[in-house]
Amino acid sequence: QVHLVESGGGLVQAGGSLRLSCAASGSISNINSMGWYRQPSGIERELVASITSGGRTAYADFVKGRFTISRDNAKNTVFLEMNSLKPEDTAVYYCRVLNGFTPYWGQGTQVTVSS
Repeated sequence: QVHLVESGGGLVQAGGSLRLSCAASGSISNINSMGWYRQPSGIERELVASITSGGRTAYADFVKGRFTISRDNAKNTVFLEMNSLKPEDTAVYYCRVLNGFTPYWGQGTQVTVSS
């Protein structure tokens, strides 16, 4: 089992910034992709950004230029730097890690952006 602990969510005004962190621990064999998803209220979960073990990144169009994903392989931690936040970014943000071929999800952290 791999355990994920997320932190960094909260309430911020539009235009503000937040930094999310997700640390993996437990039976880690080979963490490949790490990523962040989000789920606004009443909407399906959607991919925000992902990063491979080699550092290749991918972003959803709605966050390009505003969010930056990074990872610390030595600490099995992934980060999401969120700038220029908008009210429509309000959602529960989930960390997802691929350990070998098995996906694991964090418990989610609430991000609320007020207008």
